[in-house]
Amino acid sequence: MLHQLVAGFRLGDAISNEAIRIRDLCAAHGLKSDIRCPPENASPDDRHLTLPIDDLAAHVGPEDVALLHLSIGSRCNAVFPTLPCRRVILYHNVTPSSYFRLLSPRIAETLAEGRRQVAALRGAAHSNWADSKFNAAELTEMGFSDVRVLPLMFDACGPASGPAHPGMLSRLSDPPTTNLLFVGRLAPNKRHDKLLSIFAAYIRAVDPEARLVIVGGSGEAEAYKALLLGSAYELVAKNVMFTEFLDDPKLRACYASASAFVCASDHEGFCAPLLEAMAWRIPVFAAASCAVPETMDGAGVLFSPDSPPEAVAETIGRVLGDKALKEAVLRRQDERLARFRARDEWAELQPLLHG
Repeated sequence: MLHQLVAGFRLGDAISNEAIRIRDLCAAHGLKSDIRCPPENASPDDRHLTLPIDDLAAHVGPEDVALLHLSIGSRCNAVFPTLPCRRVILYHNVTPSSYFRLLSPRIAETLAEGRRQVAALRGAAHSNWADSKFNAAELTEMGFSDVRVLPLMFDACGPASGPAHPGMLSRLSDPPTTNLLFVGRLAPNKRHDKLLSIFAAYIRAVDPEARLVIVGGSGEAEAYKALLLGSAYELVAKNVMFTEFLDDPKLRACYASASAFVCASDHEGFCAPLLEAMAWRIPVFAAASCAVPETMDGAGVLFSPDSPPEAVAETIGRVLGDKALKEAVLRRQDERLARFRARDEWAELQPLLHG
């Protein structure tokens, strides 16, 4: 039996989606798996897919495996070392609390506690893993030994399969225009402020009728969203759409209508939407921060986090305006996506499950 421990659960979230994928992969090979989560941290609509974390110890046998998806401060991190079975950490990174200290002190404290809990888990697992080389290096720096890499498991083509929401698709296609898209929760580390500056430069110098679509829930980051709305007004960046969290059909409409995917984030442990955008054959432009170059793996267009917004906007305009250049970018993205999809995920899981 494989017990997966997650700090929170919501379909559409990268870690939750990976837990589901691992559970289904195990089921396909005759291994049972459950997903354990503090009930109050599971989305009400998706809570039925999880079991409570607090009584897990009573259901664990010595032949079981406990897999901790380590990402934030959580009761899971305290329960994990007590489990009488093989224990495995899969580290997804904890966002530095400094990004949230001014705008959301409560989130900042949760993240700081998460960092303290990560340090306290050194030596608690029989095997240590991370979902990117960047994250593995961070664990190693904290004193974890023999950290190996298991790249994030998810269906990168998942959003591209199934119908798009007709109403959302119509809204984003009327009038026909260039849509720049970013998908990711509203969080200061994702630097939506930089994204707005790039967009403002884009409508000034390239296409005054373009639209920016920002998909992602604000959660407890209402102050950050208010700051972004104010920034959009000050930059005179019209046609900026904040959608909050979207279900799959509406998310498909955003990808289906996008002309380019633009990520200005400062801190990413993997960044799954980069590959999702590639599945839609959308040119991807991303700041070369943290694990982003690793995830891009030679595809898309990387720019320096310190690049002036005008330079990034000009690059986007050049690629979108040159058919041959755009196709060259898309071809490299197709190759990257093909490498990711060619993985034998079950074979990759075996060392994690059995040592």
